Amino acid sequence: MIDSESGSYRKSLPNRRRFLVFIVLFTVAALTVLVRYGMLMFNPSVINVSETVRTLAERGSILDRNGRILALQTRLGNVSVWRPEITDIEETSRALAPILGIPAGEIRDRITSSAGDFLYLRKQVDQSTIREIEKLRAGGSIRGIGIESVPGRIYPEKQLASQIIGFVGDENTGLGGIEYAFNRDLAPAITEQGEIRNGSQVILTIDANVQFILEDIASRTLTENRAEGVMLLAMDPRTGDILGSASIPNFDPNNIRTSDAESRMDRPAMMAYEPGSVFKVFSIAALLDSGAIQENSVFVCDGHYERITGRGERITINCLSAHGRVTAREIIIYSCNAGAAYASDRLGPDAFSSFLREFGFGARTGMGSPGETTGFLRSVERWSERSKPTIAMGQEIAVSAMQMIQAATAIANDGVLVPPRIVSRIVSADGRTTRDYNPGPPRRIIKGETARTLRSYMVDVTSGIGTGWRANVEDLSLAVKTGTAQIINSQTGAYSDTDFIASCIALLPAESPSLVLYLVISKPQGSSYLGGRIAAPPVREAAEALVDYLGIPRGRNPQVGHSGSISLPTRNLPNFDKQVPNLLGFSKRQLIPLLLRDDLHIEINGDGWVRRQSPEPGTALEGDTVIRLELE
Repeated sequence: MIDSESGSYRKSLPNRRRFLVFIVLFTVAALTVLVRYGMLMFNPSVINVSETVRTLAERGSILDRNGRILALQTRLGNVSVWRPEITDIEETSRALAPILGIPAGEIRDRITSSAGDFLYLRKQVDQSTIREIEKLRAGGSIRGIGIESVPGRIYPEKQLASQIIGFVGDENTGLGGIEYAFNRDLAPAITEQGEIRNGSQVILTIDANVQFILEDIASRTLTENRAEGVMLLAMDPRTGDILGSASIPNFDPNNIRTSDAESRMDRPAMMAYEPGSVFKVFSIAALLDSGAIQENSVFVCDGHYERITGRGERITINCLSAHGRVTAREIIIYSCNAGAAYASDRLGPDAFSSFLREFGFGARTGMGSPGETTGFLRSVERWSERSKPTIAMGQEIAVSAMQMIQAATAIANDGVLVPPRIVSRIVSADGRTTRDYNPGPPRRIIKGETARTLRSYMVDVTSGIGTGWRANVEDLSLAVKTGTAQIINSQTGAYSDTDFIASCIALLPAESPSLVLYLVISKPQGSSYLGGRIAAPPVREAAEALVDYLGIPRGRNPQVGHSGSISLPTRNLPNFDKQVPNLLGFSKRQLIPLLLRDDLHIEINGDGWVRRQSPEPGTALEGDTVIRLELE
């Protein structure tokens, strides 16, 4: 019995220990919860750390490569309603309707149908709207309407590069574009020492002037061809810097609620499409570089490519016309589908696919834009017998515009591919810390001789017998390739007879390219859909404008040496005392600090420098005076 009792006692010990451990852990957890609850009660700031950072610190600015401000912090207001204080809902709704841009009936219904006494009518309204509401409140016209000051974002250039820059939400957090992709850098934060730190600045590779030129040409191209969308890109192939990337239609990030998903889409990075004949540049480069074909290799085009597989399947690829005997040069000049397909038979699928992946197809470029597509390049195991000849002419493969200009850098740089980038560097708020953005190192993918040979072929495309003669620029050699691709009908799964992609790529000057231009017109509905007819002329227009702006040498544009530095007189903003100062001649960039002052009411229209102002200099400056500036 003693042994039995002793054994029973020893067995009960572990159970008691487990119970004691449970009691201790439960007590510790309960104390932790109580302590945390006490901290929150006696130190409310613990709850609102993120709110404090968001309110007191500034989100970093986004600038172009020359320091032009494209996005910056400002003060906005949320218009709220406290229903118990409203004396006349109808009168209040009618008074607010023209100011908020909301129908009076909608304002009335939102107030009367609200589940609670408090609601927001509109969030993130600008300073001019706030001033109008404050006038009504001061005059006693409305009661129960409040203005909650919140940090916000202003985009001085409006639609310019809007899909690249992106936009923020109600909490001043990035929701699209660079604002989203680099939100961690741009957003303010608290350091390890407990100090509030302003967000960093993001410097883009974009040149705002180049961007404006491209968007203007792209907009007119969209209208003239009644197209669904247009992309026009400019890049320095030596550095990978994207100087401009137009995507039309676009949107105004200052008024995000009026936009839709289509206008907010950064097509050059996100849209995947079949490139058509422009792709022949890279397929022929792969065939030449591998040694599968030589410059003097001859292929016969009688209007189509035809081959019967080992399984008896007949493969046919049509060409626009019967080009006869063609070499690699004529395949590029005439954009011969049959010639490209016959040439591809000389190289195995594995080697051909490997070359295309070296050009960057089937993978993201890493250029800095969120949502970038990988395109579509199936593994060789999933290729059919017709895949290789079809891909060689630019079908059965989907690319992005960014992938295309990345691949073009290898042709421009004598065989060295340079990844594109749209962000140059990130600079801390104090300006002391700079982090360069580097999507990847340059790498050689083809021989220099192959690249130079392809450029010589592309120069001939601009001759009278080539498809790209409409892109020709006087006194400047361009290496050009045009393309036209059918679009697959999503309902039938077959190529459409009415929907096309027209495109044109240009490298200039052809001898040593410092600029790549690439234009894509999606679903043109005009009199023609061919890339040589509708895509080449806008590329010529862009080349004419950018050659002069960027100082690219040509016959009638001689280059003069200069040290690269000039001295400009410093001009400080005048004081705003009792009179309106003279602001004539100040630039838009110099005026930006005035927009951030709560004691001034400034309205700026246009770009450039102040040419007219109202009221006139010397006019008495009152608290409600609105200074209107017109820039040219």
